[in-house]
Amino acid sequence: MQSGDQIRVPPVRLPEADAPERAPQSLLERIGSSIIFEDKLLLVLDKPSGIATHGGSGVSFGAIELLRQLRPEEPLELVHRLDRDTSGLLVLAKKRSALTELQGLIRAGKLEKRYLTLLLGDIGEKSRKVDVPLRKFQLQGGERMVRVDPEGKPSVSHFKRLQLSGGHSFVEVKIDTGRTHQIRVHSQHLGHPVAGDEKYGEREANRALREQAGLKRLFLHAASLRFALKDGSVPYVLNAPLAEDLRAALDRLV
Repeated sequence: MQSGDQIRVPPVRLPEADAPERAPQSLLERIGSSIIFEDKLLLVLDKPSGIATHGGSGVSFGAIELLRQLRPEEPLELVHRLDRDTSGLLVLAKKRSALTELQGLIRAGKLEKRYLTLLLGDIGEKSRKVDVPLRKFQLQGGERMVRVDPEGKPSVSHFKRLQLSGGHSFVEVKIDTGRTHQIRVHSQHLGHPVAGDEKYGEREANRALREQAGLKRLFLHAASLRFALKDGSVPYVLNAPLAEDLRAALDRLV
């Protein structure tokens, strides 16, 4: 190059500043095929494990962002949340009135939630109640955790053993409260953490279940929801069968 030379720079096309990132088509199709119920008020997913409820913390697209891309004309709002690794029922409201009423039912304890899980070992009694307060805290690295703490929020879980499988307890859990990681921490408090739980569980037991039963993730599934809208005049009973990968792992333990 010499003084006076002309340099040609080819045009560079930049994305529009306000253009939202588009999710991969395969992910949109996966979330679309997970819709199991909808009416004028609600849309219900059987959320696959591995998809977060919403984006953030390194997650570009959660269930709500994906559904808003699929249904841009609908004002969808999350009614509640599920952990990323938990599969099962996730409810979204299509109308502000439905969202407000459902949030009121949750606060009043009038939305019945039942989960299916596999707890390590034999919990002994067929039915057990855990009523201990839970409190959130953060580790130095920023990871969010929950622990039993007298200064925490009231938290109640009811465990009902359905069967023993390979020495472990297949359990239905009804929760009266919806605290973060409630079932996982209450199970740990019982001395029988959730199988496949890398945060609150037992590493060696999880490794053995991967090898023995092919269990590669948290064994926790939101299986049933019961509530009524319109001041109790419109009942909803929602069910999602145990996810196929969890059913297969359970069958290998029998």
